[in-house]
Amino acid sequence: MMGGRDGQGGSGGYEKRFEGYGVLITGAGRGIGAATARRLAAEGARVLVSDLDEERAARTAESIPGALAYGCDVGDRSAVEAAVAYAVESFGSLDVLVNNAYACTPDAPLFEDEPDDAWARDLDATLTGAFRCARAALPHLVASGRGAIVSIGSVNGEQDFGNHAYSAAKAGLASLTRTLSGHAAPRGVRVNLVAPGTIHTEGWAGREDSLERAVEHYPMGRVGTPDDIAAAVAFLASRDASWITGVTLPVDGGILTSNVGLRRSLRGPA
Repeated sequence: MMGGRDGQGGSGGYEKRFEGYGVLITGAGRGIGAATARRLAAEGARVLVSDLDEERAARTAESIPGALAYGCDVGDRSAVEAAVAYAVESFGSLDVLVNNAYACTPDAPLFEDEPDDAWARDLDATLTGAFRCARAALPHLVASGRGAIVSIGSVNGEQDFGNHAYSAAKAGLASLTRTLSGHAAPRGVRVNLVAPGTIHTEGWAGREDSLERAVEHYPMGRVGTPDDIAAAVAFLASRDASWITGVTLPVDGGILTSNVGLRRSLRGPA
C-alpha cells in the first residue's frame, strides 16, 4: 500500500491503486456514478462513463482526464454487451465493473394501486440491468486476473424506508452479490455491494427541505455525499480489499444501527 494511511499519496493526490485498470461505470453521468468515475480516475483508472443519457455521460467524461463516454441502456442486452466490448477495446482490459444505474418510481398512495409497469421498470433497471452488465463483463473480469464488481445498493434493501419496487430491487441486488460472489471467487473475481444511506445528489433538487429534516435522524449528524460512496467503492474495487467478497457494506451515517427518534423519545424532555 502506497502513501499515507488515509489513502492520500505523498503529493496531495490519491494513491494510484488503479493504474492501468479499465473501468466501466453505469449510470455515471451524475451523482454517485460521476463521483465514482472521478475518484477511480484520480487513482489512475481509465474510466468509461456510461449513462442512458449519452450527452450527460459526455459532459461528465469531458471533466475527467482520460475518461470516455458511452450511451448505454442497461435494459437492453445488446447495448450492454456493446458497452463492455467498447471498454475492452478502448482500454485493453476490463478490470472493474461498477453497477450504479437504477430507476426509482414514487409509490402510489395505496399499495393496491401500484401499477405493473412501474414495478417492472424499477426492477429491470436496478436489478436485471446489473445482472446483464455482470453477465457481459464477467469473462473479461476473469481474464484480467484482478477483476472486481461493485454494485450500488441502498439501505432501502435492508430496512423499510419506502419505495416498494426500488427497495425490492436493491434487496435483490444484495442477494445477487452474495450468490455471484460464490460463483466468481474461484475464477478470481470479487463481488461486493455498497449500501448508501441518504445521499445529497442532484436528484434532491427542489426537495432540500426533506434533506434537512432527514439530518436529525442520522447519528453522524449529516446526510452523505457522492464522494462518501465513491471512496467506499474505490476500497472494495482495489486490492486493499483483496480478501473481501460477497459483502454488503453500509455507508449510511449510522442510520441502520440506531433509531435516533426512538432514543430521543425514551430519553424524555431535555
